Amino acid sequence: MPVGRFLGGIAAVLWRPDQDRYLILRRSAQKDFGAGNWETVTGRVDQGEGYIEAVHREVREELGVEVTIAFVIGVTHFYRGDPPSDENELIGAVFCCTTPNPDAVILSQEHDAHRWVTAAEAVAEFADSWLGQVIARADLMNRLLPDDLRSIMQAEGYAF
Repeated sequence: MPVGRFLGGIAAVLWRPDQDRYLILRRSAQKDFGAGNWETVTGRVDQGEGYIEAVHREVREELGVEVTIAFVIGVTHFYRGDPPSDENELIGAVFCCTTPNPDAVILSQEHDAHRWVTAAEAVAEFADSWLGQVIARADLMNRLLPDDLRSIMQAEGYAF
């Protein structure tokens, strides 16, 4: 099997600790893929950029806010489009983030609506989709991760 060539992707799930809610975004009608679908902040890693930098850049571009990465939710492998090909294969990392001012979110043209939902609402509405699964995992990790471990991860960062 040949050496793989992949695009790098990120997803940032914004969590609002004061209300224990997660931000979901509806892709605008002008998007070339998945118009009208609900998602989190997503994007590709630019050449010369790491995953952490991509998270901060994509959140700024899509929501106009700065974030702190709380923890890594997981990794993913998927094809963006049909049929699957080398041109649309992505390896992604999914992060849970917080922002100091969640009410300051300003949508870019990539999205036309947003909502803050509980994990239970996300799972009920998006039970069979990636969105429901990733918010369920973020919520589980939010409840189970010890504060000391969170502090270490945030102090030391996520990149080596």
